[in-house]
Amino acid sequence: MSDYLIIAGLALIMGMTLVLPFSVKRVEEDLEAFLFVMGLAAVSISGLWSLHLIKEALKEPLAITCTVAVVGLLFRKVRHRLQGWLNALTEKMGLGLTIFTVVAFLGLGSSFFTAIVAAIMLAEVVTLLKLDREYEVRLTVYACYAIGLGAALTPLGEPLSTIVVAKLKGPPHNADFFYLFRQVGAWVLPGVLLCAALAARGAGKVRPDPVGLVEDAQDTVKVIFLRAAKVYLFVMALIFLGAGLTPLAERFVARMPTWALYWVNSVSAILDNATLAAAEISPVMTDRQITFILMGLLVSGGMLIPGNIPNIISSAKLGIKSGEWAKAALPFGGALMLVYFILLTILAK
Repeated sequence: MSDYLIIAGLALIMGMTLVLPFSVKRVEEDLEAFLFVMGLAAVSISGLWSLHLIKEALKEPLAITCTVAVVGLLFRKVRHRLQGWLNALTEKMGLGLTIFTVVAFLGLGSSFFTAIVAAIMLAEVVTLLKLDREYEVRLTVYACYAIGLGAALTPLGEPLSTIVVAKLKGPPHNADFFYLFRQVGAWVLPGVLLCAALAARGAGKVRPDPVGLVEDAQDTVKVIFLRAAKVYLFVMALIFLGAGLTPLAERFVARMPTWALYWVNSVSAILDNATLAAAEISPVMTDRQITFILMGLLVSGGMLIPGNIPNIISSAKLGIKSGEWAKAALPFGGALMLVYFILLTILAK
């Protein structure tokens, strides 16, 4: 197959991957299977099938899958104690500091117990707080920003970080478990703490409301294992997709200026950021390019519900509507995108 046909075929795959999940409900509902098919097609078109790739696709999802299952089961065992822990913290520190602590813990801890489990914990906490609905929506949005940022610090945190480390583990980046912490930790940590502070702002003045946000249902063991299986298939699909789209990423995406890489990824507000990372990032990129891409994906991913996993899980469990989410998230996300862009342009090497 000629280079032109390969690039055209991969461009079609990439276009379908970015457009169909957003525009076709059936694809959105069966996203893992759709991405798996797209990944197989991309690898076939690019002619990059190898035993090494198959082994990588089978092995790389294991760590995050096991973490989702094990931590999910552990949380199911202790969740009945959560009310007592919240009451004890609130009595000792006050509501505002308690919320700050909980959001910071979920944001930073998500890099070890996954964004998925952190979002489930968040839904449970918000349900127990019983505060004004408008405040709880805002709290959920800021907490999901914190989780989305913090989960990117290790390959256990979310599919995006798993994919990035898998794609960059060879030369010249030689990405290891702490690669992402070294790469974006200095940018992510202040962002998590800022989100925690904004989530706690005004908590002392909020009126209790017994009709606040309520979690739809607690997870059964079957649901926990089904979720873990979906994560495994999702990550496997993205490894195939990322490998198959490598010729496209190296020829076009890697040549884009850093400012364009950053702002183009604002589409992560409506498209899953892990999928975009799989399609865009390649080993030929510089550390500076990777930093701009990652921060663009992580910040814009919080602006609308489809942008990342914690948004999707929390909004579904708590019944938050798209309009409510956008009203709370878009102004903050837009301002944060601009501030990060200015600081990255000046300071990122």
